[in-house]
Amino acid sequence: MAEAQPGSDRHEVVSVPEATSLLGWLADNLAPEELRYPARLPEEVFYPIAYRAMYLSRRVEERLFELYQKGYVKGTVAMGIGNEATAVGMALPFRPRRDVVSLLHRDLAAHLLLGSSPYRLFCQYMANADSPTHGREGNVHHGDAAGRRLPMISHLGKMLSPVVGGTWAARQGGEKVCGLAVIGDGGTSTGEFHEALNLASVLHVPVLFLVQNNGYSFSTPTCYQYNCERLSDRAGGYGILGRTIDGTDVWQVYRNVWDILDRILKDPSPFLLECVTLRLHGHAVYDKAEYVSAAEKEENWRRDPLPATRARLKQICGLGEAEVTALERAVDQEVDHATRKALAVRRTPARGLWTAWAPSHPPRVEPFRARGVKNGRAINLALDRILASHPRAFLVGLDVGRYGSAFKTCKGLFGRFGRERVLDMPLCESGVTGFALGAAQVGARPIVEYQFADFSTEATTQLGLNVGTWFFRSGQPVPLVVRLPCGGGLTMGAFHSGEYEGLWSRFPGLKLLYPATAQECYEAVLAAFYDPNPCLVFEHKLLYWSRAGDIDFDGDLSSVWRARRYTDGGEVTVVACGAMVFAALDAAAHCQRALDVWNPFVLQPLELGPIIQSVEKTGRLLVVQESGETQGLGDRIISLVARHGRPCLKVPPKLIAAPDIPIPFAPQLERDYRPGTERILAGVEELFAE
Repeated sequence: MAEAQPGSDRHEVVSVPEATSLLGWLADNLAPEELRYPARLPEEVFYPIAYRAMYLSRRVEERLFELYQKGYVKGTVAMGIGNEATAVGMALPFRPRRDVVSLLHRDLAAHLLLGSSPYRLFCQYMANADSPTHGREGNVHHGDAAGRRLPMISHLGKMLSPVVGGTWAARQGGEKVCGLAVIGDGGTSTGEFHEALNLASVLHVPVLFLVQNNGYSFSTPTCYQYNCERLSDRAGGYGILGRTIDGTDVWQVYRNVWDILDRILKDPSPFLLECVTLRLHGHAVYDKAEYVSAAEKEENWRRDPLPATRARLKQICGLGEAEVTALERAVDQEVDHATRKALAVRRTPARGLWTAWAPSHPPRVEPFRARGVKNGRAINLALDRILASHPRAFLVGLDVGRYGSAFKTCKGLFGRFGRERVLDMPLCESGVTGFALGAAQVGARPIVEYQFADFSTEATTQLGLNVGTWFFRSGQPVPLVVRLPCGGGLTMGAFHSGEYEGLWSRFPGLKLLYPATAQECYEAVLAAFYDPNPCLVFEHKLLYWSRAGDIDFDGDLSSVWRARRYTDGGEVTVVACGAMVFAALDAAAHCQRALDVWNPFVLQPLELGPIIQSVEKTGRLLVVQESGETQGLGDRIISLVARHGRPCLKVPPKLIAAPDIPIPFAPQLERDYRPGTERILAGVEELFAE
């Protein structure tokens, strides 16, 4: 055996016979695991593997360009030609289906090394019946979430924090893994680039953040993106190490990545590696790159890593032209075969299930009963039960640790379960949400608390466009609970008093629960946890500690997902959520009319069957919401009832809502802003006056 490389866990490297039989020996004897960390390859083994991967990637992309021109491929075909050295060098050490990786649209070579194939890529770009994403996702937005190769999202910065969360959670589960989070020079300008690096640094997560700096973000040159000399200089701001290397030298990339993995796995921390690479075409096939000067284009082609790697292959391994040509000919035949096979597949993908939600089969769990419990305590009891019963469940948020969360719903959990299960996080709602998404993909069960529902808007893209669409795009569920303390009545003013159930109901793939009583709060948190979809639980802050009730939960989680009825009245159907439930009940107690008071409870998917039956009985519908008239779900509830129960309506439905302005701060102004008993009573009488 050859001499051991420093830092190798195996204390050896792969040895090979004489160069004359090298290619045949590699094909017959080198097992896949011997390519990966910690089996560091010597140059004479590395170059044939690396060159073949680079050449294969180049030929596949050239074929994709031809297929695009002929109309077989649609959408954005972003070419990675010129980036092959970086893509191959960075990917080769990582272990498929074990390490957590997120790749960019110019990393086709890395996809090939980490589990994909030319045939699957052709099918993806053609969106045919054998497309890995079933034609549901754009051609460059592929991956293998089940294999920890996370699918791409065009909001590039949002791809980083899921790698941090997935890597952290896998390591918490006892796996010795690391992460690869790839970003372009333009993507480093995004806020979540900072959030992800900061999270990884604070939590000591071994993630390699690799920046592919090709000089342009679409057409914007790097001089308009940043003002530091090197992007790796930013590492110091996070208390981590950084380095800039030549991304056109595949051996230099591979060697640096291997050294970094050895460092960060033994002393867990992130690392920032900038690879100065090339983009030899425009941003995509439709971009002629007219913003790049002729001289710069000529210089870039002179630095093309493919011919340079070919020359090094011959030099290092002592191969002749005939042997290298034979390798290339075999690759050409593989690409031709994959092309013909993909073209023969039926063009239209199977429609399949037209839903953004993963199938849910709620289990039965142990019953629970308690007397005189306030809502905040009910939530605390549910969280305690989950953390005690599920070792891979964990809670993250702002001040959820020793402080017990802003409204004390997490009180005592830190002392019982510790820092590894109850984590105070940096102030980065989007990064924390992406972190939880990644964790959910490796078997962990995250529960996220936003300090206020208002702060959830910081994570709109991550939660609404990434988490919510994940199952539809990847086929992998996202079991994630998001808790949102919401609503007014505590004189906190704008930015701390919104509900936002109307906003979040507009994103497909999210489930929404809005409990009002202690029992509903307990049930909502448990039901959300046991559901395979991302579930948002709205918790009205005014109700946390102001009301108490009994909990009598029979353990049947399937029965939780239903509308809740509080009074049996035959004259008016009143629908309300959150604190408005108790305003409606107070109105019912003082009203001369018989009110049928309902809480939909499940706001998405919104099932109004029982409420429509109530309207068929009463003929009158009054919806009460704390949100502004155009901000809540009241209009949608009225629309659905009118569409399905119109013949039974005696008068037009009525909506009582707050004004379409931010909630005011002064106590008297807030009382005037929020609907109350008097407005509800007046609304009831107006229905009869009509």
